[in-house]
Amino acid sequence: MKNDCIFCAIVAGEIPSFKVYEDDFVLAYLDINPFTKGHVLVIPKTHSTGLLDTDDDALAAVVMRVKKVAAHMKASLPCDGFNILQNNGEAAGQTVKHLHFHIIPRYAGEPLAFESHKGDMSELAALANRLRM
Repeated sequence: MKNDCIFCAIVAGEIPSFKVYEDDFVLAYLDINPFTKGHVLVIPKTHSTGLLDTDDDALAAVVMRVKKVAAHMKASLPCDGFNILQNNGEAAGQTVKHLHFHIIPRYAGEPLAFESHKGDMSELAALANRLRM
């Protein structure tokens, strides 16, 4: 891996991902250890560590894409709601030092929890095809 940052390596195509959306500014893909079915990560293509060191214009572009992907996901799954999660710093649960937003689908009757589970790769591939924009 040429990049020290795993998310930068995903953007560069050095690590495969289950892409659901991509443009010049962001990449959105399924989390391979999802909290729920359809859990998506939205990341800027340029590296920044977190919310506070991200350029305001870049942050605005990412948030606009988070909204777009969330709306598409809610209609396509469908799900009953969703959480947007963004962690800053190790104490807040940030494990990858690259700005990213989690879009976590929620389904009626399921408990509200933030626990990851190993995703089934064939199910993730099928889900990515269903969600791809």
